[in-house]
Amino acid sequence: MSLPVVQHYSDVLCVWAYAAHIRLDEMAKRYGQQVRISVHFCPVFPDARGKITAGWAKRGGFAAYGDHVAEVGAQFDHVNIHADVWRKTRPQSSNAAHLFLKAVELAQDPATSLRESDAYRATWAMRQAFFEETRDIGDARVQREVAQTLGLDLAAIEAQLQTGAAMAALDADTKFCEVNKISGSPTIRMNGGRQILYGNVGFHLIEANLKELLRAPNPDEASWC
Repeated sequence: MSLPVVQHYSDVLCVWAYAAHIRLDEMAKRYGQQVRISVHFCPVFPDARGKITAGWAKRGGFAAYGDHVAEVGAQFDHVNIHADVWRKTRPQSSNAAHLFLKAVELAQDPATSLRESDAYRATWAMRQAFFEETRDIGDARVQREVAQTLGLDLAAIEAQLQTGAAMAALDADTKFCEVNKISGSPTIRMNGGRQILYGNVGFHLIEANLKELLRAPNPDEASWC
């Protein structure tokens, strides 16, 4: 019998997804043997500078957005936000990092568990590199430096980029978002779309939905959650 699928969508430049990573990690740790967690990228910041310039033009621009991100981070004890995030370090696009991370995913051993996989470790390392170390993870040089720090096979990753396989995988993620009507980052989708948790959702609510999913895994039975 196949395991129920839980989809996780996020953008690496999204501060809410950065803070919520601990919940994804806990979900994988507690329920990784009972559900299949598939991780996808949701393009919230495909044109990061354009999005912030347009959305925050009348609210103080990048400095004000940097303050906003710092305020969000201050709500959580387990994350740190560097003072230069968005004030000085302004990646062009999250999709540049997403593309590299899809290449990491394709180059890794497919039998590896989620929490031990190269792509999972690299995604968290990219988030830390930006939010904690204020490094521009849209820059290919920074992406490769992060991969090297983790001991990843750069030649295997580069092959996935050169053949276009990583681009195809990233495009598939974007289509997943469109088809499944994913509105933002982070989003957890389960039970064929009957259960969707978006944004700053506590782990107890996530766990309640997982328990309901496991209680009634039949997709023809309506969930009470």
